[in-house]
Amino acid sequence: MINRKLIGARYFYESYKIYRNKTMSYNSARDYDGHGTHTLSTAAGNFVSGVSVFGNGNGTASGASPNARVVSYKALWEDFGYDADILAAFEAAIADGVDVLSVSLGGLEPKEYWKNTISIGSFHAFLNGLVVESSAGNDGPTPYSLTSTEPWVITVGASTTDREFTNSVTLGGNTTLQGLSISMFGLSSHELYPLINASDAKADNALSELAYLCANRSIDPKKIRGKILVCFQGTDDQTWVEQTEAVGVISLVTIPDTHFSPATLMLPVSNLNCTDSNYLLNYINQTKSPMATISKGETKLGIKSAPRMAAFSSRGPNPIEPRILKPDITAPGVNIIAANTEKVSILGSTNKNRNTPFKMISGTSMACPHVAGLVVLLKALHPDWSSAAIKSAIMTTATPLDNSGRPILENYSQEETTPFSYGAGHIQPNLAADPGLVYDLMTNDYLNFLCAHGYNSSTIGSLYRGFYVCPKHFNLANFNYPSITIIKLDLWHSINVTRTLTNVGSPSTYNVHIKVPHGVIVSVEPRILMFQQKGDKKDFRVTLSLKPQINNKANYFFGSLVWTDGKHNVRSPIIVKNPHQ
Repeated sequence: MINRKLIGARYFYESYKIYRNKTMSYNSARDYDGHGTHTLSTAAGNFVSGVSVFGNGNGTASGASPNARVVSYKALWEDFGYDADILAAFEAAIADGVDVLSVSLGGLEPKEYWKNTISIGSFHAFLNGLVVESSAGNDGPTPYSLTSTEPWVITVGASTTDREFTNSVTLGGNTTLQGLSISMFGLSSHELYPLINASDAKADNALSELAYLCANRSIDPKKIRGKILVCFQGTDDQTWVEQTEAVGVISLVTIPDTHFSPATLMLPVSNLNCTDSNYLLNYINQTKSPMATISKGETKLGIKSAPRMAAFSSRGPNPIEPRILKPDITAPGVNIIAANTEKVSILGSTNKNRNTPFKMISGTSMACPHVAGLVVLLKALHPDWSSAAIKSAIMTTATPLDNSGRPILENYSQEETTPFSYGAGHIQPNLAADPGLVYDLMTNDYLNFLCAHGYNSSTIGSLYRGFYVCPKHFNLANFNYPSITIIKLDLWHSINVTRTLTNVGSPSTYNVHIKVPHGVIVSVEPRILMFQQKGDKKDFRVTLSLKPQINNKANYFFGSLVWTDGKHNVRSPIIVKNPHQ
């Protein structure tokens, strides 16, 4: 049977070859480590039955848009890429006429748009009618840590699903601690094995800080033979441990991974909810001969509460333009099972016996293609919608609630999180197909945004090939974005914000409902919008002012504005910075 799924594959390496002066992993478009295969199949993989990772998560899998065609553009080599190669990949995709770009990569730090390759490439793509999605990054939960800050890009955070892969560690004394993992095997439940801390297994010539992380060649294999090794961070370097005679590995990290040896994944000691990790460490340090056994992983469905925000998902506020909320949205990005390249082992070795056609990975890279697949479906349903209309439909139909009807929580700390983690909320694809109303934007709106951001015709020229003269007056508060973020509000002045809604549904009448941020007075005029036909546009004005006394030490206040006709709920987050912080 001919597979017409992959209709193109291109690679870009000229800058890498010049500046690194070394040979690439493959001098071809072929995927080496599985990241591209995984993300591409998540976006648009065909339906495949009997998918699992070592029997875990067994079922039928598909990408978000299984009937879509895909093209691969490879610009990273050994997890490293040069700006010129990345920009060449963007330009090739534009020239090839693709409709949607899923960009699961990011810079090491935020950059201004005019000198950010992804900003420039994605703006060129937008100008040519493409919709671009980008991963928020994996540097959370630190504030200001995301690197995808462009308003013309859909920035995607990562959250959990209602499925977990669990197992347990039973210590001497019969205490059982819960972990998260996909393990190929389990140890005998009738036998206990010695536990050893990575720092106690250090090789003679290794640095202590590398041994602490179980980095390659930092551990003495003789010291861990027949024992369960406790590592303090899961990294690709750690895979060599599973090729030794250690019977198991316990990693104190936040992201589960696939293991061939018996292994479990505990919570890191840096998290607030780390009782099991602390108990394990205390047990090892205070017990003369610490012993344990590890169970095989199993799949649990129907987890409450879900989704929860992944601890690693990068956070706002937007470090480049804080008046624009980022991320825009969150989508499944934890324990995602998708296709894997079978050229190399999932452990990074060349042992072909350790290959698997499917792999579980976590990251905002995994969340991004979920949204890309949704965008493909929306473009097929509504070919006349602009990229901004599609983005608005996804954001205004997203939910800030979990499957128990409560606010989305942080995955491990169980604390209530904010729009700086999830943006407008978790995607709801079926609702996005019929949003009722959208906030639309055209090219001049984005150019005016750049003007209000402080750019002139010269700096705008780095992104826009035409010549643009900035208007004398443009208030960024009136940029028709599906969220409202106010960072300068004082007791003596109110702020007016104008938005325009476009009807993309049937004639209807919408009423406004406001969840007022703490310490803020919000009014909307008019409070009723009547749309007579599809394509009708209506303006409304939001006035925000501070209450005289604010007894709250929070840095930001959060609320929302919802237009509803009884069927559609068009929701926009409201974020106001506390002027006293």
